[in-house]
Amino acid sequence: METAYIYLALSGMLTLLLWTPYILARVFVWGLPTFLNNYPEGFPAQAPEPPLWALRAQRAHLNMVETLPALVAVIVAATWLVGDAKGLLIGTLTQVFFFARVAHAVVYTAGIPFLRTPVYLVSWACVLMIGYHAIA
Repeated sequence: METAYIYLALSGMLTLLLWTPYILARVFVWGLPTFLNNYPEGFPAQAPEPPLWALRAQRAHLNMVETLPALVAVIVAATWLVGDAKGLLIGTLTQVFFFARVAHAVVYTAGIPFLRTPVYLVSWACVLMIGYHAIA
């Protein structure tokens, strides 16, 4: 289970860092003084338009924020219900989840067609499989 906890921690750190690209884009679009002053005048109705990649990066971050609680829940459940019996499998699934989410962020932000959903589904399947093994 140690591997699961390591990659759970890495997933949490990834979640915290995924906001960085779109916030930096906002600094460059709005300018540092406006950014530090919270919002430009007329926000949100008259906000400077961020680049499309920054909007995609923001969606990738929000998607990770939505998915992380489910990952935490199934890993905690697996720890209590399974213990070390399936620790290697759960650790491997958590590791695959993490790398799939890194790939998802890159693919989504870069706007690579036809890859965003498959890499997301890999991470989604990992969460479901960890949950299944916790209760099976």
